Amino acid sequence: MVLKKLLEKLKRKKEPEEWAELGPEAFKEKKVVDVRVENLRGADDAERIQQLVREGSVCFVRIKELRQRDVTELKRCVNRLRKTCAAMGGDIVGVDEDFLIVTPEFARVFRGKAA
Repeated sequence: MVLKKLLEKLKRKKEPEEWAELGPEAFKEKKVVDVRVENLRGADDAERIQQLVREGSVCFVRIKELRQRDVTELKRCVNRLRKTCAAMGGDIVGVDEDFLIVTPEFARVFRGKAA
């Protein structure tokens, strides 16, 4: 009895599967992601960058000007951006000494092979 049921299951698995053919209209919907280059000059710019990231934009942020002018203000702004990224599941990384990359939750910055 058990052997008979097992043979029936094996026979059912060999039956061809049904396939549905997709036309070109199935692939037309593409999500466009904005990649923006922004300057960080102070708290107002940090707030604007936060909003852009919340809306789904990836931002390359120039920090050189603020770093040369006021390091403590730069630290405050970067901490603000970092907290926003942590809260929404995004990512933030420094590139060289002059740029930050800030991403929303659907993007990650590759940092090399994990050890």
